[in-house]
Amino acid sequence: MIPSPATRPTARTAPAPAGRDPFIDVLRVFGMALVVLQHWSMPVLSFADGRITTGNALATGNGWMITWISQVMPLVFFAGGAAGAISRRAAVQRGDATPAWLATRLRRLAWPVVPLAAVWLPLPHLLLTLGMPEQPVMTASRLAGQLLWFLVIYLVAVALTPPMLRLNTAYGWRVPAALAAGAVAVDLLRFTSGLEVAGLPNIVLIWLAVHQLGFLYADGRLGRPWILAPAGYGLAAALVTFGPYPLSMIGMPGAAVSNMAPPTLALLSVGVGQIGLALALRRWIVSFAEWPGVSRALGWAGGRMMTLYLWHMSALFVIVSMVVVGLGVSTPEPGTSAWVSGWPHWLLMLTLAMWPLLRSLARFETPPSGRPYTGGMARIVVATVLVGLGLLTLTAIGFVPGTAPLLGAGAIVAGLALTGPSFRTSPASRAFPGRVRPRITRDTSDGSGAPADAKSF
Repeated sequence: MIPSPATRPTARTAPAPAGRDPFIDVLRVFGMALVVLQHWSMPVLSFADGRITTGNALATGNGWMITWISQVMPLVFFAGGAAGAISRRAAVQRGDATPAWLATRLRRLAWPVVPLAAVWLPLPHLLLTLGMPEQPVMTASRLAGQLLWFLVIYLVAVALTPPMLRLNTAYGWRVPAALAAGAVAVDLLRFTSGLEVAGLPNIVLIWLAVHQLGFLYADGRLGRPWILAPAGYGLAAALVTFGPYPLSMIGMPGAAVSNMAPPTLALLSVGVGQIGLALALRRWIVSFAEWPGVSRALGWAGGRMMTLYLWHMSALFVIVSMVVVGLGVSTPEPGTSAWVSGWPHWLLMLTLAMWPLLRSLARFETPPSGRPYTGGMARIVVATVLVGLGLLTLTAIGFVPGTAPLLGAGAIVAGLALTGPSFRTSPASRAFPGRVRPRITRDTSDGSGAPADAKSF
């Protein structure tokens, strides 16, 4: 028999704290902040003849090196896996049913998307009516929805958390190893056949693999970080040097292959390296996070990260519409003195545009309070599928005028409606009136140090 996590000897890390883990807090805030910083810094934009032309500053020179640190989605999934494991196990200890736990997580994940859809569905029509050039409006409308790819994959990871946690308990390291082996097979098929579509299974395999490493961290079974870091980065270096993998860990304009869409073994290797590096620095990260000022800042930012992620491109569109489209001012050539000196001013304008969005929309990080979910597994599965299909539709099409975005948003709302309480009286409550009470499924902690209803993921 394989020993359980409670009896298995640990390597160098203790199990994650049951209530608060500042390390996870820092990774989530740092990860999302770095995603926003990268998205704000890399556009190269110009406007002429009613069309906006876009480029990527990281495609210049050795900019690809930055992506080995700035592509932090593996860290975000790793932190989400650790928080999900802590949250799920706390729910089991309280006696909460699996459907109720999934309903709570689904509401917190999907509810912040509702105001985004409410604004962006009519916005393209309004902008076109006001005389904005069509091509920039359509480009912004598509990009505003593409950000939701993260929620689609994260929703799959959340929905699979209960069975994947059981596999983690039984098999430990063998689970992410098996997922990584599957990713190797997918890449081999993709690059030998020349069919990009053959790489699509890695969207699930690779992100689930790093999510599963978060489970191991929560168990205290993710040791030897100074081996993980060089092994991950070393394998990535070998893959891009001798294999068909591009140097950049994000998609670049005109590149025949992307390490990100769909993800590749090279990206997984960089993710393992990042996780190892973060774990090696964990003691210093935790000490830093416990400073009173830093702790308060993390608490403030933690309840606004989903809002920042969902709306930071909207802030970018506001500034681009005023500066690039409205005034006809192109962004400087990347790497030049004009670009370097102008970069802080660019970030300041974007921050000023983002601030009112944070103040007015952060309230949607917390779903409306109500009675806990009392339905069965079938209903929550249907709710998850509806939300997933809605998010996938908006990811693929965006908010361009048409029927599909309306259907996608409608599917999300319908799925959220199914996460509410069941109004049907259960047989047990009819047979034993007064003895059966609905369980309170509110998650008091998601493993990141703040109440679960103050966190989106």
